[in-house]
Amino acid sequence: MVHPITAGLDGSPESLAATDWAAREAQCRRAPLRLIHAWMLPPQTARTAQAPEMRKLWAQEALEHAKARVLAAYPELPVSTELLPETAVEALLAQGAASEMLVLGSHGRGAMGGFLLGSVGLRVLALSTNPVVMVRRDDGKRTGSHTGDVVVGIQDPPESAAPIEFAFASAAAHGVGVRAVRARAPAPLFAYSLPSRPPHDETRSPEPGERDRGRLAEAVELWREKYPDVPVTERVEHGHAAEVLLGAASQAGLMVVGRPINRPTVGPRLGHVAHALLHHAACPVAVVPHP
Repeated sequence: MVHPITAGLDGSPESLAATDWAAREAQCRRAPLRLIHAWMLPPQTARTAQAPEMRKLWAQEALEHAKARVLAAYPELPVSTELLPETAVEALLAQGAASEMLVLGSHGRGAMGGFLLGSVGLRVLALSTNPVVMVRRDDGKRTGSHTGDVVVGIQDPPESAAPIEFAFASAAAHGVGVRAVRARAPAPLFAYSLPSRPPHDETRSPEPGERDRGRLAEAVELWREKYPDVPVTERVEHGHAAEVLLGAASQAGLMVVGRPINRPTVGPRLGHVAHALLHHAACPVAVVPHP
């Protein structure tokens, strides 16, 4: 069964950019596209908003406009719409759980050059059990295309499996390559010196760089075999993960990063690397949950 790609709309230009990206992704993956709009508001907001009937009518018009826009570009693409009498977070999480991925728009750049992610987007990213792709508005130049490689940040196996699989499937659908990137954090500034080993000791442990390259190769090995037509570049770079991945994302068509599914006692949250990418990466960012 082919699961749909779902785009959440709120009537903003950013959500239309996300719809354009989702439509192209659905076309490349031969998947149906589903456009949804949750028109109910939280009680504290609904008291000062438009009447429910007016909000529902406006939401239906926004859905029809988005559907017509998609079909004008992709007339053969199966597109459905659904108006949901739920609040946004509740609806997006439920619909995303039954989808190949959920695509949302990020709400522009902040004063310091970062992206403004609303509370709805952050909650969905932290709680979703399926991949969520955040797409920013860029006059349709990048959000509707996928010309660069797919970059994926690599952790240790098996934590990396879900993000890597998502990255390879995306690259295969678009006929591009995968750049698998692993960051090697700099050594502490102050550290005790360890006694040096004999230069020809064959029993010595691998150097840190060798270990990182080995772990990177191990992480992508299975997916190289599963997607033999996808070109793969493996890179271990010295630096903190956020800065390394932001640099790699500058020429990417899609950036893929993992998010651990947290235990209830810890609570849902995003890590600092995902936060940095979501606020500053110049390309769409896919956040893929993993155990």
